[in-house]
Amino acid sequence: MSHSTEQTQLTLVGGRVIDPATGFDQTADVEICNGRIARIGSISKPTGPTFEARGKIVCPGLIDPHVHLREPGQEEKETIATGSAAAVAGGFTSIVCMPNTRPAIDDDGRIEFVYRQAQRANLCRVYPTGAITKNRAGEELAEIGLMAEAGAVAFTDDGDAVASAGVMSKALAYVKMTGRAVMQHCEEPTLVGSGSGGAMNAGPLATRLGLAGRPSVAEELIIQRDVLLNRDIGCKYHVQHLSTAGGVEIIRQARRANMPVTGEVCPHHLLLTENDCATYDTNYKMNPPLRTQRDVDALIQGIADGTLTVLGTDHAPHTREDKELEFSRSPSGILGLECALPLFIKALIQPGVIDWPQLINMMSLAPADLCGLADRGRLIENGDADITVIDPEIDWTIDVNQFKSKSRNCPFHGWDVKGKAIATIVGGVIKYQWADA
Repeated sequence: MSHSTEQTQLTLVGGRVIDPATGFDQTADVEICNGRIARIGSISKPTGPTFEARGKIVCPGLIDPHVHLREPGQEEKETIATGSAAAVAGGFTSIVCMPNTRPAIDDDGRIEFVYRQAQRANLCRVYPTGAITKNRAGEELAEIGLMAEAGAVAFTDDGDAVASAGVMSKALAYVKMTGRAVMQHCEEPTLVGSGSGGAMNAGPLATRLGLAGRPSVAEELIIQRDVLLNRDIGCKYHVQHLSTAGGVEIIRQARRANMPVTGEVCPHHLLLTENDCATYDTNYKMNPPLRTQRDVDALIQGIADGTLTVLGTDHAPHTREDKELEFSRSPSGILGLECALPLFIKALIQPGVIDWPQLINMMSLAPADLCGLADRGRLIENGDADITVIDPEIDWTIDVNQFKSKSRNCPFHGWDVKGKAIATIVGGVIKYQWADA
């Protein structure tokens, strides 16, 4: 996908340059020329414009491997253009969008449609995933080979698990041939209820609130099943939006056995619990649901010990009307792109769970490797100048009314946070700059 280079030359001066791919972490200047990184080091006399980066972190452009853009079919919630605007405002230079649109992204023509719309928006790089099964119905494999050739970077029926073990086994084998990853929404469907299903984590609180529950074991069963199915196939297998302590442990054991398994965590599963559902505020309704503090602690431990390596948002826009339905009928999901970075800082950096190079790795290099984006997630000379500049010390308040997204469904409205992407550079061009920077 080509990006215009209105700004042919720019030097980022004096930032803390972090590149997780090479382990580079030191104060340096970064010179950008014609969309590529020309030099990293001490540049005594920059030619052309400069960007003051002292006291800031300069890192590979952040990559979100789990975003819902709603186009085609639900453009009132989000479009590829508005989602891209939200992405660059949050510091993301690349996003990977899910195929649960209407119609589903389940053939090569729809993969090409996403690329065309992203090119038209000309903000961040947008990489589509393809549905595993036709119309995400879980019955017949979609055209996996054709979608891979058209540029699908992974395959998922996100929103639903592939319930049939037979279909999943075939999918793992076919996707393995493409070199792509299978991303699975891990919930055994017969355990979470038909129709609208369970509305929150199953347990005493759900019973007290009079809400149907989604049990932890629904997630754990699918992960365990898929790990077993994949044992002799060896496809890259990724667990999306992990939420349970049991799920973390299954992934830990699989990785110890050198299986190609990765797990992803979202901000809400690190900072919120099922107790937040007690007010029936639908901004706390998500799928998988918010779990217990024990689950949160297990996710954090899984990140600390390297079991879980990928951070994503599961950015899921919904209209105000949809979210104003009663809790049991309201759709699941919240916005994530514009507030994920400070929320991960709050959950992981401030308590000392991981350090900055580790966070950058989980938000850039690891998602790039998962999705086969070989030229992303790295800050190297002659590489594409996809760069995020972060001020780790800015104090600010999350305000959904300032969001670039079309939607406003976010439980973090009003939260005081620290740290922000102040510039997002894609292909050498500043696509977003914070007004106060």
